Amino acid sequence: MKAIEIRNKYLNFFKNHGHSIIPSAPVIPENDPSVLFTTAGMQPLVPYLLGQKHPSGTRLTDFQKCVRTNDIDEVGDNRHLTYFEMLGNWSLGDYFKDESIAMSYEFLTKELGIPAEKLSVTCFAGDEDCGKDEVAYEAWKRAGIPDERIYFFGKDDNWWIAGEEGPCGPDTEMFYDTGKPKCSEECNPSCGCGKYVEIWNNVFMEFYKDKNGYSKLKQQNVDTGLGLERMTMLLQGKETPFEIELFAPVMDKLVELQKVDNIQSRRIVAEHLRSSMMIINDGGRPSNVDRGYILRRLLRRMTRHLNKLEIDLSKLPEVIDTSIEALKELYPELEQNKETIKTVIIEEKNKFVKTLQNGEREFEKVANKTKNSGKKVLDTEAVFNLYETYGFPPEMTEELAKEQGLEVDMSDYKKLFKEHQEKSRLGSEQKFKGGLASTGEMETKYHTATHLLNAALKVILGEHVHQKGSNITHERMRFDFSHGAKMTDEEKQKVEELVNSYIAQDIPVERLEMKKDEALALGAEAMFLDKYGDIVIVYKIGDISIELCGGPHVESTGKLGHFKIKKEEASSSGVRRIKAILE
Repeated sequence: MKAIEIRNKYLNFFKNHGHSIIPSAPVIPENDPSVLFTTAGMQPLVPYLLGQKHPSGTRLTDFQKCVRTNDIDEVGDNRHLTYFEMLGNWSLGDYFKDESIAMSYEFLTKELGIPAEKLSVTCFAGDEDCGKDEVAYEAWKRAGIPDERIYFFGKDDNWWIAGEEGPCGPDTEMFYDTGKPKCSEECNPSCGCGKYVEIWNNVFMEFYKDKNGYSKLKQQNVDTGLGLERMTMLLQGKETPFEIELFAPVMDKLVELQKVDNIQSRRIVAEHLRSSMMIINDGGRPSNVDRGYILRRLLRRMTRHLNKLEIDLSKLPEVIDTSIEALKELYPELEQNKETIKTVIIEEKNKFVKTLQNGEREFEKVANKTKNSGKKVLDTEAVFNLYETYGFPPEMTEELAKEQGLEVDMSDYKKLFKEHQEKSRLGSEQKFKGGLASTGEMETKYHTATHLLNAALKVILGEHVHQKGSNITHERMRFDFSHGAKMTDEEKQKVEELVNSYIAQDIPVERLEMKKDEALALGAEAMFLDKYGDIVIVYKIGDISIELCGGPHVESTGKLGHFKIKKEEASSSGVRRIKAILE
């Protein structure tokens, strides 16, 4: 069964069970500074899990494009992916454990045809915060899973929360038995030997965790996630996701072009190319900070491994074409944006080729210094600096060193790299520190202020201005917009004054629900129009602003305080950025 068939079966199954199909959010989160990328299907739905009414109802289903970057360095093995698609269904205060489990079992056994004896499940064992999940246990027994294939584990295995704070709860996980022999008598779904593969996770979200502990949410929710690539791999009887139709054509193309055979390098190229294309398609661009840095890292690692395969880099457009062709049935937008995707990737590849040249020059300095001091082993810090500062691969350093009769202490290097990796991972995890989509009082004010700023920029600079992105914290707002020239001091002052006049008028902020077509007919603006369903939330601020938006807003503009522009700068080609505060 192909990935597109599994996705369609999933969406249609839940549609037939009363769920509204909602579009995937972009992989770059809108107005959520707590994470670099959309990492789970529930992430864009946090306000609704907390009780806000969703315009599409209380039963939802979708596929969600996700990027998780903690394991970039693991990609190349037989299972790790940085980009993946998550199929999900949600109950927002509607059904709970019994119905959720019954539907999951029916979908797996009847729609996908998985033999019941291939399934094992896990439930929450209970602790001082929440009791043993007997309800899930009984529901699985009713569905048809026998006692010996129902397991209980603690919070590490069967409790889900995104970050340190936020909505959370016990979960039940479904595992596919690959048929491999047990690694020991104790072998069970928590074992990592490969016999049991997790295929679906149903989270029963009824708690909220903050620094004071756990409290009950005002509604009981169900939040589920099923990985499309993993399910496709299992149903096709493949050993790795790189053998399914989403990757196989690219893997074959790389074999055709390579001069050196290396399956790990082929996997890295195929995987990082796909992730990069999805990020670029949703507006990401390479840079030296945050998600731009991750994109740059993906593209540079991909280029390094094209070099390891000794593939002529002028053939990269052919590899991109092959990947888009393999993915366009799932993601037609890649075909539509093919030229932009190619341009961004090839420009970054060209920059990295120059970087490698700079790295080689720097290597010569390190090598000469080593030889002049009478040593045979390159300084580990210097080798690491070549990687960290110049993106110069350590294996290339090792190869060049060997040519000059020098050595690299790779065990010492790996130790240093592991420390760096841990710091990077902790830095990435810090993005979750405040929980997902923090929406305190100041964030709410800044969210509304972006609408006023967008409106004022149109008046002062022209109707060509459109929002290209924003980032909000409780301390400031950042707003990207289409405009080809640096703003003059006079223009900035006029925008500031206009926003403050809107605030002074204390205009009511109206929240409206309507059909998307009606909203567009009224002139409502929206970023990522495709991400909205047929029924949308529109925020109207008098005659000044009307925008499709799912974020929190104040009741009237008078609550915002004084608006001040702190900085105006270039963001990318044709896009400017304003940083502003409310005083």
